[in-house]
Amino acid sequence: MSTPRTMTRRPVVWRVFRLGVLGIVLAVCATLAPSSSVKPTDLALIKLKQAETVDTTPDVIWLVAVGSDARPGEDMTHTRGDALHLIGINTKSGAAADIGVPRDSWVEIPGVGHNKINAALYYGGPELIAEAVGNLFGIQPDYVFVTRFTFFQNLIRSIGGVDVDNPVAFSDSSLKPKGFPEGHLHLGPWDALAFSRSRHDLLRGDFDRSANQSRVLAGIQASIRSHVSKPGWLEEHVLTAMQNMASNASPGDIYRLAHAVAAIKPSKITQCVLLGGIGDIGGASVVLPYTDMAQRFGDEARDDATLDSCD
Repeated sequence: MSTPRTMTRRPVVWRVFRLGVLGIVLAVCATLAPSSSVKPTDLALIKLKQAETVDTTPDVIWLVAVGSDARPGEDMTHTRGDALHLIGINTKSGAAADIGVPRDSWVEIPGVGHNKINAALYYGGPELIAEAVGNLFGIQPDYVFVTRFTFFQNLIRSIGGVDVDNPVAFSDSSLKPKGFPEGHLHLGPWDALAFSRSRHDLLRGDFDRSANQSRVLAGIQASIRSHVSKPGWLEEHVLTAMQNMASNASPGDIYRLAHAVAAIKPSKITQCVLLGGIGDIGGASVVLPYTDMAQRFGDEARDDATLDSCD
């Protein structure tokens, strides 16, 4: 295990976002995406075994949503995660909580030792990353959802693009050299991906990138929600998802999750990002997560999927 060289604590200021929630929207995509081009290698929903000694609240579903950085030919469930969120959905109240977890958070990974939290997916697949995230917050997840870039682009294509409000103009020399202007934008499959992945020209780097992901995914969620009231639409697309998704969950489990996501009330969505200091370990930049904040988030949201504040 590497030992720290130098460490500085630089607090990162965040606020509550009540727009697109990454994991919630990804869960919607997993169960409702109408694209028949989705492949099981692009989408996975893993139901986890619950410990008998854990007292769980039946009205709340917890899932870990992972955007894998797997390249073509790689197993997306055993590579490093790129985006990582812990999501709670209250099926009774319609509330939902999204806790963003910095992918470079330096934590104890069971059976591995200290490492970046996204490495847990590489070392032990969905089960291990769920355990690492769960231990950090004191919440045992019910599901892990994993997807990759191909699915994201297919989804954007299937809904005819996505609308976002971009607060600040920015560009990316690799992904979008001409950049994105400030204002209301309609993004196609590639531009939506570039908008979500760009970070080098953003003031707060990865943190602003996460905010842009939320803006894109808010548009996706709005589009999908507009279809849910159509008779039979939910059932039809759950069946489509089951044919195009690797999962050990039953049809009943998948339908319950889809119904829970569709029933989320926008006014009851809260999103926080776990803060931390910035450190250097073994020559690599890492986030040193504030574990007291993680435990507070877990205590607040565990039983009702509601976060009081992000402070």
